[in-house]
Amino acid sequence: MNSRPLRTAPFTVLAGDTPVPDELRGAVVAIGNFDGVHRGHRAVISTAIEQAHSLGCPALALTFEPHPRAFFRPEEPLFRLTPQPMKLKRLEETGLDGAVVLAFDAALAAKDAEAFVRDILVERLGVRMIVAGFDFHFGKARGGSPIFLREAGKRHGFAVEIVPPLLDEGAQISSSAIRAALAQGRVEQAADMLGAPFAVEAEVVHGDKRGRDLGYPTANMVLDPSIALAHGIYAVTAEFDGVVHPAVASFGRRPTFDGGAPKLEVFVFDYSGDLYGKTLRVAFRAYLRPELKFDGLDALIAQMDKDSAQARAILGA
Repeated sequence: MNSRPLRTAPFTVLAGDTPVPDELRGAVVAIGNFDGVHRGHRAVISTAIEQAHSLGCPALALTFEPHPRAFFRPEEPLFRLTPQPMKLKRLEETGLDGAVVLAFDAALAAKDAEAFVRDILVERLGVRMIVAGFDFHFGKARGGSPIFLREAGKRHGFAVEIVPPLLDEGAQISSSAIRAALAQGRVEQAADMLGAPFAVEAEVVHGDKRGRDLGYPTANMVLDPSIALAHGIYAVTAEFDGVVHPAVASFGRRPTFDGGAPKLEVFVFDYSGDLYGKTLRVAFRAYLRPELKFDGLDALIAQMDKDSAQARAILGA
């Protein structure tokens, strides 16, 4: 059996029509949308890496941007679990050698399954093996199925391995199931399926400074409008400048005040520095309560004190 050394070169991202370097041709390729890079996706990816180690060749991910559903139904905002930068970061963390990011546009949508195999898998990548999930479909009108992929592999001379669904207490782990859990505030269940807490990244912007007057100066972050996370109060961690800090956060419309567009407001415990302009990575650890409208500031502050104490206890544990 051949053995492949652990990755020593940097993780390589090949976007659009970037030529594939010779050292990455003939790879074992895990193919999929990989939104979330959740445990089900990682089962596909780890299979690809194991096969690449056995064959002594690189292991790559082949993925698509934007998400195909966003292309076909632009009027329906898609709650992305991992926007492209975060998805690539999580793919890198798996140990893959690189990722090929295909632009999902009208030309790719019109390419039938056989042409996809010939033009991309065979001619561009020279794949040695394809690893895909049991429900992966590709090509015009989703004409390419796992069965089609196996037959295409026989015709074109590459191996195919199809990975069965990964179940959690009998339920399939999927991006849709994770989105549904987050929409209901079940962040711990979502984290179990993701293999890590759901997280967002955004720059801290100036707000109305109201939190400072209440004794809770917050870092204000405007998230993508498609994020369908349940509104409410959360125990979170906030990472910036390479350090992870415990925090409490509110995501929602601030019903006691303006009821405006959803905003994430993060109060970092025991920190007094200036966060404006910094990019924070906020990981949601526990859902504490829904948003409430308070009759006065005293009642609001009393509840914020309770929320902070509860978040500290959860994060300390």
